[in-house]
Amino acid sequence: MSIQKAQQQVDNWIKKHGVRYFNELTNMAQLTEEVGEVARIIARRYGEQSEKESDKNKDLGEELADVLFVVLCLANQTDIDLEDAFEKKLDIKTKRDHNRHHNNEKLR
Repeated sequence: MSIQKAQQQVDNWIKKHGVRYFNELTNMAQLTEEVGEVARIIARRYGEQSEKESDKNKDLGEELADVLFVVLCLANQTDIDLEDAFEKKLDIKTKRDHNRHHNNEKLR
């Protein structure tokens, strides 16, 4: 699925089920909350903290999808073509970081 199609699917879902978009500040707070849930899973499952019994059944993919959903909402409501923005960012990072990462001793 393209990012543009994902943005359209989110917009359709909001119009059909969500009544309207939450305002941008509410969505920013919601994004922070969702990223925190991802961080909790990663810290406990892959980091040094022990995983609580209540967290063992949490689905990292589902939590990442929550993050993506809110990012797509924010892009839609601020008129950002996220696919275009991502392609531009990837080009910038490729030009800027290729040699830097290949020459980084810490990555060997």
